[in-house]
Amino acid sequence: MQTAATRPQSPHTPIHPVFDSAAYRRLEAWLGEQSDVGNAPFFTTEQFPWSQRLEASWQTIRQELLQVLEQIDALPSFQDIMPRQQRISPDDKWKTYFFCAFGFVAETNCRQCPETWKLLQQIPGLQSAFFSILAPGKHIPEHRGKHKGLIRYHLGLIVPEPAGACRLRVGDQMRHWQAGESLIFDDTYYHEAWNETSDYRVVLFVDVARPFSWPLSWVNSAVNRLLAFSPLVKQAKQNHLDWEHTLAQR
Repeated sequence: MQTAATRPQSPHTPIHPVFDSAAYRRLEAWLGEQSDVGNAPFFTTEQFPWSQRLEASWQTIRQELLQVLEQIDALPSFQDIMPRQQRISPDDKWKTYFFCAFGFVAETNCRQCPETWKLLQQIPGLQSAFFSILAPGKHIPEHRGKHKGLIRYHLGLIVPEPAGACRLRVGDQMRHWQAGESLIFDDTYYHEAWNETSDYRVVLFVDVARPFSWPLSWVNSAVNRLLAFSPLVKQAKQNHLDWEHTLAQR
């Protein structure tokens, strides 16, 4: 029997009804419209110039990723780090390799991928970053973020053929990952992802602070700092440290 903790999220089964209420969605739309980049499902690299630097260095990042993938069976699944993700990924087909998350730095992982970490540190408003690894046949059902103060970024690193079999839907728009290219989107729109191939799909997954003008920029910065003290983030940090300890004992 599915419970609220395990039931897939959708417009019909939100994580909490308030997040899909008309009032909350109007607030989200207003915040999006007040931001410097607007309220569209997808954004352009011109709106986030730092993304072009990552694209220029994607092969360097990919080389470090390939070393990580040599131990893919030892990598934690997303719900191992953030148990709430079990709602959308209850299996072990969504692996992660974290660099940072809301003030926490995974120092061991960063040392293993120094060039990637150096590039990440140059991103304005960086909040979290990790390698997101989808196993063959993996489908992440529709879900959405609850915090309008973030923008999500994906850099394609390993994108198997055939073209179109690895895709992302945000709102009513469909895009396909491509190696060395960026997808930038608003995760408060319902979105879902597919890897309908026989190989792993890997992207560099980054959350950055949504750009606002003052005073909303100050408010958003304060909210993002407070997230570091939330039980969810604290538990994720501890789970990651536990994984590091377990890996070190092997």
